[in-house]
This record gives sequence, C-alpha cells and structure tokens, in this order.
Amino acid sequence: MKEAFSILGILLSAIGLFLSIWVITPAPFYFLLPLAVGAPEVCHWLLLLNTTAFVVLLFNLQGSWLQYVGLGISVVGIILSLLPFVQIPTAQQQMQLTMEKQLGQSYSRTILQQEYFGRSYPFNLIDAFKGIHIGEIRYTPNIEFASPDGVSLRLNIYRPPQVGQYPGIIVIHGGGWQSGSAESNADFSRYMAARGYTVFAITYRYAPAYKFPAQLDDVRSALTFIQKHAAEYEIDINRIALLGRSAGGQLAMLAGYQQNPLPVRAVISYYGPSNLAKGYREPPTPDPLNVRSVLEAFLGGTPDQVPEQYTKASPINYVNRPLPPTLLIHGSRDHITRISFPRMLLQSLQNAGNQAILLEIPWAEHAFDYIFNGPSNQLALYHTERFLAWALKHIGK
Repeated sequence: MKEAFSILGILLSAIGLFLSIWVITPAPFYFLLPLAVGAPEVCHWLLLLNTTAFVVLLFNLQGSWLQYVGLGISVVGIILSLLPFVQIPTAQQQMQLTMEKQLGQSYSRTILQQEYFGRSYPFNLIDAFKGIHIGEIRYTPNIEFASPDGVSLRLNIYRPPQVGQYPGIIVIHGGGWQSGSAESNADFSRYMAARGYTVFAITYRYAPAYKFPAQLDDVRSALTFIQKHAAEYEIDINRIALLGRSAGGQLAMLAGYQQNPLPVRAVISYYGPSNLAKGYREPPTPDPLNVRSVLEAFLGGTPDQVPEQYTKASPINYVNRPLPPTLLIHGSRDHITRISFPRMLLQSLQNAGNQAILLEIPWAEHAFDYIFNGPSNQLALYHTERFLAWALKHIGK
C-alpha cells in the first residue's frame, strides 16, 4: 500500500511542478499561453496540489531516492505556487495608494460609502476556491444594434433585478480584433449588474475581413443604439463608462477619447494596447501571439506601409485634450501588450492634465481576469468597483 501511495505522491509532485513553473515562465508558443495565463490565477489550487504531494510522500517515506526527489520537487512547487500570495499585500497597498493619490479627496470620501461596493476586501481565499458570489440579475441577450455590410452585430444586456434607472457600463471584448463575443467575461457583467449598473456587452466586425476603423465605427453604432433606447433599457446616459479588455481596451480608449454619441464619464482598459506602431516595432519576448501579424491583419499592413492607420488607431495620440478619467489595469508579466506601453500612456495622460491611474499586478499575464475568482481579478475587481462608483455614482459628480 505504501508503495502505491509513494508512486501517487511522485506523480502528483511531477504534475504540480510542471503546472507551477508557469507561474514564472512566459509561454514561448501560443498553445502554451493558457498555462502561463492561468497558473498564477489558480495558485491556490496548485498550492493544495503540491502540499498534498508532499504530505503523501512524507507519510509513506521508505528511504527511496526517488521519494526524496519527489519531496524536493514538491517543495519547489510549493514555493512557486506561493509567489503570487506573498505579493498580494504589497500589490494591494500600492494600488490603494495610487488610487487615493490620483483621484484625491473625493475618492477617499466615496470609498467610505460602502453601500456602493459589493466587496469589502481585495482578496479572499474562500472566494478563490468557492467562486465570487454574483447575485440575481435580469438578462436580455442577442439584441441586434446594427448590421453593417449585412453583418449582424448584437449585444447582451445585464440589469439589476429591480426596475429603475442605472449608470451604465459598455463592455467591449478582446480577441486580437479577430475573435471573441458579447458572451466573453460574462461573470463580470453579471456581477456589476447585480450591484446597480446596466451593463451592455457589445461586439464588432472582425479583422482581417474588416480593417480598422470598422471596429470603432461599430462601437459608435452601439453607443448610438444605446442612446436611442436608454429609457427602455434603464440606463442613465449621463453616467456612462466604457470598459474594454485587450483589443476591446484599445477600442474603449479610442471611443472615450473622441467625440461619440454618448457623454463618457470614465474609461477602463484592461491590458489594452495604446501605441500600436511602437508595439509593432517592440514586440514582447517571447511573443506567443505573433503580435506583428495580428496588427497587420487589423490595420492592413506594417507601420511603414500604412502609417496613418497606426497613428489613428493608437489611443496615445489622443491624450492632448480634456478626457474622462482613465483606469488602466495591467499585468507586469504581460507578453502580449508589454507593461511599458500603459506606463507611457499614463505619463502622457497625466502630462496633458488628465486624471489617469495605472494599477500593475506583478505576477499577472495578459487576460488574467478570464479566471474570475483568481487573485489578480479579485484585486482588479475591487478597484474597478470603486473607480466606477467614484466616477458614476457618488454625490456631487
């Protein structure tokens, strides 16, 4: 029996180490990207796996060198899976200080009004295992808002359970401008609706069949549709925020920084690209997505071939004007959109006199929030809630 448990422990230790090593290892190829993205976000499960392997081996130790190797492997796995945990307190403290510094006294007053917020803590281990409670909502899917070139574009609406008029969040999905859907990251949309927002999750036409600015035109079409149907869908058009992820973050910033059918009170970009020409010339290393090919498909060529396209599609080129407050959330280990780019955008926004915040998550990769209850998204959600409450809900705005 001990021999069987020993074999099990060795097997578990090997699996645990293989999975845990992606907490610190970037993906060299696209098919490995889910491991690099997901490992830090399931570190609590990896810690449990590695600890289980260690305990199984320890209690069935018979002096075999293979067992000692397994114990050593388990220890390494435990250390790797602990890395995100040990960084959470410092990361949260830095995020909180950044929010208070950039948004000032009005934000500090708002965060004391806890009725605006669903979560009173930035990270909860029980939620990491059990999942974040979402709550009851009303859901209206699959509404066509436009059909350019015969392409049916649809949106999903998430509303609080009670009829009323609510501040609105327009959510724009990622996918390299080539994929994704209005159903992406649905847990976030449901969560925010349960906490007093009307959320519109929209989609757009995809590259390479449709080049920029088709995608931005589609976002504006959605905003026009929402404006026309504001009363029907219970949205206060004077309290609107745009939120996008990755490619959707780029579109959210472009729409928020230019004239559009609705007044935008806040812009939130999760790991969105902001300087596309520079991103093309300085791709990440490693580059599992092949960033240059994605940009060429979206914009129709290289920066030398279509320089105007890259200029028009880069949010950093629109910062020298009064803009709504911007919240940027980015993983420091992002190997799709490098952390240097949101740092540059932050500096440009602030130099132009605009309110802007960059929250960095030290252990996180691109698309970290696809695991809704992971440590990265718990931190991001905590501060996103408060930023939205400050921008859209609090008295005096």
